[in-house]
Amino acid sequence: MARIAEDLLLLLLDNAAAQPGLEPALRQRLLAGAVLLDLAYDCRVRPALPGEPVPGDYLVVLTGPPPLDPVVRPALALLHEAPITASVAIGKLRKHTEDQVLDQLLRTGQIHQIALSQNRFRRNSYAWPLASRARVDAARSALLAALFDGHRPDPVTAGIVSLLHAVHGLGAVLSLNDRGWQWVSDRASEIASGTWVDDNKMADVNLAVATAAVRAALV
Repeated sequence: MARIAEDLLLLLLDNAAAQPGLEPALRQRLLAGAVLLDLAYDCRVRPALPGEPVPGDYLVVLTGPPPLDPVVRPALALLHEAPITASVAIGKLRKHTEDQVLDQLLRTGQIHQIALSQNRFRRNSYAWPLASRARVDAARSALLAALFDGHRPDPVTAGIVSLLHAVHGLGAVLSLNDRGWQWVSDRASEIASGTWVDDNKMADVNLAVATAAVRAALV
């Protein structure tokens, strides 16, 4: 399941317009990066290690069963072709990842799609109201608890905070005064540095290492 990418897009859709925040090009890159983090948390990809026959900033595929989730399949197939950097992977995946995540949220009944325009020669515009608030409320509560209450974030929340912080995108899901933003910026930087990681859990460690590579590719 592309949990990081799906929860991130649900948070971006949680507004009065039911349309995702952030400008499209940035949003597409952010969601492509989120899918790479989903693969990393499933221990299917990781940055190359010292001594391996590829540069250290390349992503390599780890063995495992074929993923069932249609959102992560294209990313894994791309990385199976040859090791590439996170930046190149994001560049290749960004055009279609948002549509794939939206399609999955529609298929699983988490959002509705409402056409706002009908154009023969241009892409139509849509709104995607939430079918249920349960999942986005849980994601938002976890986000707020990590940022404001000092709670140790779960891996999905840590991934979302780290990605949004890298592109200065937390304003797309939060509304705060200047003092609040200073607090959030400091706390988000702390989370992005990997202080949340349980060193005894390989998935946590792999996600944190991959997050550093993806954040560098997004900056």
